[in-house]
Amino acid sequence: MATIRVRNTNEVIEGETAVRAFLTANDVYYDHWDISVIPAPLQNKYDLTDAEKEEILASLKGYIEDLSAKRGYIKWDLISLSDTTPNIEELLQKFEQVHTHTEDEVRAIASGSGIFVIKGNDGYFDVILEAGDVISVPEGNPHFFTLTDERKVVAVRLFIDPAGWVAHPFNDPAFQKA
Repeated sequence: MATIRVRNTNEVIEGETAVRAFLTANDVYYDHWDISVIPAPLQNKYDLTDAEKEEILASLKGYIEDLSAKRGYIKWDLISLSDTTPNIEELLQKFEQVHTHTEDEVRAIASGSGIFVIKGNDGYFDVILEAGDVISVPEGNPHFFTLTDERKVVAVRLFIDPAGWVAHPFNDPAFQKA
């Protein structure tokens, strides 16, 4: 279950009801999927073949199609990041820059964990996501994604634009590093 840390106060928000209420108040969509539908041998595997990625996507198909129908997503893929990922540090540097998108940025965590750092109504906050958590940062909202200390995540990404992930740098003097 997701946990939130408000950066300017260090307040920690836990529990599904409180997390959902905080994210809703900041226009961020949140849901939770039952990831036990993913085949057991793939549930905590991070070095995935293309066939294994497709198998995970197929196991989550009902959730993906339901969310896509509700929110207009037309394309999805699976990203896997860990210390075995080639050029992991370069990728993280690219992701760890505050940016915006011209569509929602959606992640459904299939395994591992990650952190979305999002600009909210009262400054930036961290959403620490675990397996099963689904989040959608609205278009135009400054944010970035990074790994937790676990340094591994498998996540479904959903898109409206077939071009996929396109970031627009956002220089924000209000951003404070953790």
